Amino acid sequence: MPTVIQRQAWMATLAKAELELLEKLVNKLGTLPKYSFLRCPEIGLAMVRGRAGGTGEAFNLGEITMTRCVVQLENQGEEALAGFGYVAGRSHRHAELAAVCDALLQTSYWYDQIQAEVIQPLQAEYQQQQELKQRQAAATQVNFFTMVRGE
Repeated sequence: MPTVIQRQAWMATLAKAELELLEKLVNKLGTLPKYSFLRCPEIGLAMVRGRAGGTGEAFNLGEITMTRCVVQLENQGEEALAGFGYVAGRSHRHAELAAVCDALLQTSYWYDQIQAEVIQPLQAEYQQQQELKQRQAAATQVNFFTMVRGE
């Protein structure tokens, strides 16, 4: 049984993934178990909160469009498992795939395969994208210095 922290990590990975890559990786898995919707993908708003300087008083920054979905795996010998998908934006398919992967990751049969073939490649891709952004930002960095005038 995964811990709360492990589940939060894979749900964050699924939510941040690019839909095309997520779709490609899930399609490589082959035939997935059947599932039904407990909550069909739906679009709504969520309030984003921020903190001045990361540590100050919390304030409402604004609203973000989100899509959520809840699925339940069918005929899984174990208890009925529900998977949740919450993604930024308006993609029904992204939320559905995230929910399906979340449900599959809770089963002992699919856990290792989903981790190896979906979550780890998504994390590697996200890391590469972050490093690219950091390199691009570093390339525009300007260093200021002060020269002392001699008297």
